[in-house]
Amino acid sequence: MGLKLAFVSAAMMLVLCGVFYWYYNDTQERIAILNANNAKLETAVQISESSIATLQNDAIRNAELNVQLQQELQRAEQYGDELRATLQKHNLTALAQKKPGLIENRMQDATDSLWDDLRGITDPNGVQQPETGTADSNSN
Repeated sequence: MGLKLAFVSAAMMLVLCGVFYWYYNDTQERIAILNANNAKLETAVQISESSIATLQNDAIRNAELNVQLQQELQRAEQYGDELRATLQKHNLTALAQKKPGLIENRMQDATDSLWDDLRGITDPNGVQQPETGTADSNSN
């Protein structure tokens, strides 16, 4: 009976060692998987923090640009108001009827200047082509 008990004890020890060996290996695999997942999560957190910082910087920059655009809009509206006041102050229709030569020459000079500016802006080579025809740009 002592020998049977020794064999049963040895068998139980072997079974327990096998169970502990399996448990140890299973635990090590889980730890390895959890470490890999943790590394992925840390990378995701870093990317998220970087994205948040970028979005915050973009929001600040957009707010600054919005303020700048608002100021430029106010200046443009003020200039438009000044132009409207000037045009209301000078009745160009009545002046053109009274002194057509004076207004015609000034309007033609201003129109020619605008065409020259437009031509300079839109010319792909930056070189103005020589004009042909009459000096009156409305007749070309």
